[in-house]
Amino acid sequence: MYALVGGTVHTATERGTIEATVVIDGGEIVAVGDVEPPEEATVVDVEGLHVTPGLVDAHSHAGIAEWGEPEDRDYNEGTAAVTPHVNALDGFHPRDEELRHAFQNGVTSVSARMGSGNVIGGIICSMKTHGLTADDMLIREDGMKAAMGENPKRFHGEEQGRQPSTRPGVAATLRSALMEAEDYVDRREHARNEGEPFERDLGMENLSRVLTEGFPLRVHAHRSDDIMTVFRIAEEFGIDEISIEHATEGHLIAEEFAKRDVPAIVGPSLYSGAKYELRNITFETPAILHEAGVKVAIQTDAPVLPQQHLDVCVGLAVREGFPEEEALEAVTRYPAEILGIDDRVGTLEVGTDADVAV
Repeated sequence: MYALVGGTVHTATERGTIEATVVIDGGEIVAVGDVEPPEEATVVDVEGLHVTPGLVDAHSHAGIAEWGEPEDRDYNEGTAAVTPHVNALDGFHPRDEELRHAFQNGVTSVSARMGSGNVIGGIICSMKTHGLTADDMLIREDGMKAAMGENPKRFHGEEQGRQPSTRPGVAATLRSALMEAEDYVDRREHARNEGEPFERDLGMENLSRVLTEGFPLRVHAHRSDDIMTVFRIAEEFGIDEISIEHATEGHLIAEEFAKRDVPAIVGPSLYSGAKYELRNITFETPAILHEAGVKVAIQTDAPVLPQQHLDVCVGLAVREGFPEEEALEAVTRYPAEILGIDDRVGTLEVGTDADVAV
């Protein structure tokens, strides 16, 4: 048991910023407030320091992108454009240096993303950044990765001799996969009702969760036209749980996000215009989306941007108009809510995990 005493505590809740003691025991927060440290607690003096929830990066490749080892990156199963059968957990390496950089700089949870080379990339997982095994570090599976625009076009396309090679091809590939999943669900239901044998398919089992279980579809999209294509396809298939990853031109269509109540995971904005679809990149995007009423999280896309610079990205967004009072929430409570892990992390509340940054 530990008691953090004398610090300025930012709870990332309605309680806001308080002068308080934080008591943790058995990996859980057991008290936050004006309390005396229990006799059995080890007292940690944090007077003059700020105590926050451990930071949460809602879009990272830490753990599956092997820091400093580009030849050993496991986030794109490049054998096909549609790979819903793969799961990031099976490629997560607990001793990836990027994870050490994360927790040493206060980032205690990341959503370990499959890559954006495929139109459908596979299951993604929210993970702790410190631990011995991937199974122990897993918080929960948090969605199915998909991607629009330049990346899947380049990764497949004419040189590889397979669809997609155009933006319409990307959209058609996504629609076809979702239609196949719809048909799969119908066949499975019929077989169950009739007591008939049914041959299962791992990819369709995973993708059908998006259609039948509210399993979120998390879509890499930079350009505003690609984002609108995602919205259009989601409406066609009745998919309510989606998030837009990167949202580089999200500020151009902020009202469309707000109208649909779709969150934006923005970044990495500290990045050069390495490809054409990034030409409108700006640190003003979080502020404009927030002003429109959109829930915004800020990400690094590590190792595109080193994981330890998550706080720098937030500071630069504040410089460009993002409200200071929203800054902490954009890397704690909001990403946790978007990922569906806010019962575990993202705030300093009794009963949540003892992920604390000082």
